[in-house]
Amino acid sequence: MATQLLRRRASQILSRQAYPNPSSPLSLARAFSCATTRIRATLFPGDGIGPEIADSVKQVFEEAEVPIEWEEHYVGDQIDPRTQSFLTWESLESVRRNGVGLKGPMATPIGKGHRSLNLTLRKELNLYANVRPCYSLPGYKTRYDDVNLITIRENTEGEYSGLEHQVVRGVVESLKIITRQASLRVAEYAFHYAKTHGRERVSAIHKANIMQKTDGLFLKCCREVAEKYPEITYEEVVIDNCCMMLVKNPALFDVLVMPNLYGDIISDLCAGLIGGLGLTPSCNIGEGGIALAEAVHGSAPDIAGKDLANPTALLLSAVTMLRHLNLHDKADRIQNAILNTIAEGKYRTADLGGSSTTTDFTRAICDHL
Repeated sequence: MATQLLRRRASQILSRQAYPNPSSPLSLARAFSCATTRIRATLFPGDGIGPEIADSVKQVFEEAEVPIEWEEHYVGDQIDPRTQSFLTWESLESVRRNGVGLKGPMATPIGKGHRSLNLTLRKELNLYANVRPCYSLPGYKTRYDDVNLITIRENTEGEYSGLEHQVVRGVVESLKIITRQASLRVAEYAFHYAKTHGRERVSAIHKANIMQKTDGLFLKCCREVAEKYPEITYEEVVIDNCCMMLVKNPALFDVLVMPNLYGDIISDLCAGLIGGLGLTPSCNIGEGGIALAEAVHGSAPDIAGKDLANPTALLLSAVTMLRHLNLHDKADRIQNAILNTIAEGKYRTADLGGSSTTTDFTRAICDHL
């Protein structure tokens, strides 16, 4: 019974996650198209293990007869001057045109002067919110068995604005940008998400005691939005205290909303509570209904091409994409097959304590369909 409840809750967490207004013209159009034609979606297989786990998604989708037609785009080997990164302009136009996509892990060389691939996607597509469900998986034991929370991260500004320069030799400066528009937008999304998913609490994570202007503006916007949702409990938690509380008792939190850098840290911390980034789905939300689901773990070049990668994170992220497209029946089938395979314990990849290959794990999921 407990396992069934956890599975049902996991389904509720992933459902309707992507776009907060299911009655919008775009959502209604997709609902109609889902029932009549194949839907085109952009696929970025990514680097390292990316192509292998992307193949797993394609195999599972084919087995489940999901009406998706993939439009694949790969990272280039030269910088595109139009995007200032290895992502081509054509790949970004593909996401804009299709309105939905799935992204494998992408690696950006550190300290090479290249614009981050992930930052390029967020900036160019205006993906303003990163939504990451974090919940205990039935049958997979970790230190905690009652994790059930959502992190919502502002995705376009903060310390990740990409504005750095050298003041004088030996001194560099990085600018943290917080705007009222972006803060209100992500706060509104967080409260709307909480209301539509039956969540009771929204926690704004900050360091306004030190960064009084920037984080102070973020909190002011959260308070403004909170007044419109009296049925939702609102609280403010300092980032360092939040980390301690999460490790001590993650059940204290429900929905967490925060600026960019804090969201990057907290969402990975939460992933660690349930077993790691290899089990964590993620979806980026943009204005106009764009949704780009992604695996948030690294490209793991050390095991690339060895048939050892765990495709769970990309598969669960693909489930969020299906729910965004109102393909809830297909999403339920695939999600249940993934959870049942992990809970059964017979086929698990090395990071989950097993010895199965990517191929065997994917085949087991297909068998559970």
